[in-house]
Amino acid sequence: MALDELRDLLNRHARPDLRTPIEDVLIFKAEQPRPPTPTTYGKVLAVVAQGTKRFALGDHLYEYREGQYLVASVDLPVTAHFVKASPDLPGLGVGLTLHPTAIAEVLLQVSPGDLPDLGDDAPFGLAVSNASAELLDAVVRLLRLLDRPSDITVLAPLVKREILWRLITSDQGGIVRQFGLPDSRLSHMARAVQWIRDHYAQPFRVEEVAKLAGMSVSAFHRNFHAATAMSPIQFQKQIRLQQARLQLAAAPGDIAAVSRRVGYDSPSQFSREYRRQFGVPPSWDAMRLTPARDRDGSAGTVV
Repeated sequence: MALDELRDLLNRHARPDLRTPIEDVLIFKAEQPRPPTPTTYGKVLAVVAQGTKRFALGDHLYEYREGQYLVASVDLPVTAHFVKASPDLPGLGVGLTLHPTAIAEVLLQVSPGDLPDLGDDAPFGLAVSNASAELLDAVVRLLRLLDRPSDITVLAPLVKREILWRLITSDQGGIVRQFGLPDSRLSHMARAVQWIRDHYAQPFRVEEVAKLAGMSVSAFHRNFHAATAMSPIQFQKQIRLQQARLQLAAAPGDIAAVSRRVGYDSPSQFSREYRRQFGVPPSWDAMRLTPARDRDGSAGTVV
């Protein structure tokens, strides 16, 4: 079966840095359960081959399991982890970065009549579905190229194109098609999301970002929440706290400076929101994130 072969390929080719020789393809392998980790689901297709992956986006909790896939079409701050994992039964998944230009190229080659009608309320942002046999087969054939590196340059682009077509014609085809259309609501939202990510430390007025997206304030709020499950201000706070955690890992003794750099005027507010997000105060988390050798001179790993 396709899932069995997919598991074998992922097991054999997983690397600590997640990367593979195939451009835009990452392999995820978890051999032990870990606490939920803040990360970003960028514009990606992710397929789980073994285990169950759970992630939180805003106040919403999602999960997808073996044989299911996730499509994210804007950069979303989430906390994610495999629910159960062990050396004998690791969590396994594969991710493929999605590029709007590649999707647009596929759309340009098909007749509009061959595509389902999106309607006015086509979903976008993030969704989970069962993977079709055709999609799993294409993903397996892409990963088989890892056993034949000389074939990657010629064949990988062809198989990636097939994967995009399988997505465009899947249950989540509405998301993927909007992702590839430069004037779609999703494309406008992606620009707004990117602007907030690039300027996360700066205060902003929602009216200004709505104008950037070419929408009224009410339409912008509605579409932004549909895409991210958060308000623009909540989204900015998530980005700030994730960035703060990354900076604390590098400079654990500089909590006040970190809070200022990510946009907080009040250290006490920063501490409250950080604890609410990560479960511990920033000073405690900084210690957890610091390698043991940085604390006592001995070698160690990040907890």
